[in-house]
Amino acid sequence: MQKIKLSVLDQSPVRKSATARRAIEETTLLAQHTEGLGYHRFWVSEHHNTGSLAGSTPEILIAHLANHTSRIRLGSGGIMLPNHSALKVAESFRLLETMHPGRIDLGIGRAPGTDRITASMLNPSNNFSEQDFVAQLNDLGNFFHDIPDQGNLNGRVKAIPVAETVPAQWILSSSGQSALFAAHFGMGFSFAHFINPNGGPQAVQYYREHFRPSADLAAPQANAALFVFCSEDEEKVRQQSALMAHRFLQLEKGQGLSSFGFDDIRDVVYTPAEQERIDYNKQRMVSGTPEEVKERLTELAEAYQVDELMAVTITEHFEDRLSSYELLAKLFL
Repeated sequence: MQKIKLSVLDQSPVRKSATARRAIEETTLLAQHTEGLGYHRFWVSEHHNTGSLAGSTPEILIAHLANHTSRIRLGSGGIMLPNHSALKVAESFRLLETMHPGRIDLGIGRAPGTDRITASMLNPSNNFSEQDFVAQLNDLGNFFHDIPDQGNLNGRVKAIPVAETVPAQWILSSSGQSALFAAHFGMGFSFAHFINPNGGPQAVQYYREHFRPSADLAAPQANAALFVFCSEDEEKVRQQSALMAHRFLQLEKGQGLSSFGFDDIRDVVYTPAEQERIDYNKQRMVSGTPEEVKERLTELAEAYQVDELMAVTITEHFEDRLSSYELLAKLFL
């Protein structure tokens, strides 16, 4: 196994008693901090109608972060393509690439990043079909390379500005289905282990075996993203695990996401069915002391056969988020 590169997927969480402005400030500080630690890339997510996550427009946040960092790659994890027109996405990322050439990643997702009603309001023509998603991917590539096609009225419509370079393009997946799209279009592939802990290694293997080189990527490139928390304080590890377990249950029950601390959930008693879900969801996260985390992350990198892992870390206290990324850097970088 090659040396593992570490990257960040940040969701700009709004902590209890904090504001969305503070969440964005913390994302900015985290980008600067992880750049200094030697992290490879820093992606931000797209979520809507969720008050506990402040990142709704990755392209704007990426521009902000690029102006506050100098080396780390920046990108979307991801742009939920069905929420947008391919032209709008192409123009946003061409402008980012023009301003910061060679540093921009366009991670593309197929999920809405919200509930169906909100997604329909974001794009009233969205019918959530696989066929439309494939057409959008095709149109996006044509816009990036100024290739005349039916989707751009045979070249009459161009994505402006015309950039000298093209942002790196990745397909995000939590089910494995999108491995086919990433392989077909010659894009990078990122598996969201933090959403689905099963089937990821098989999806990456399928992607590698079926990859078709493109104008932008000559060989397959893959990574895996997962929730990670590392601390030398075992009590903090226990509390963080409890917080994430409760968060997962909130989502599964359709209750959305709210901001809470350990004191809010310390006395919650779970039913046997809920405990079963908690035990299952533990697979989505690597949490423990440095020795425990290093062993588990190394195992996962080997299982996925990737040399890059993306860490998603949400904590009650911002200092613990920073510390977790520091400890990871000491382990691998």
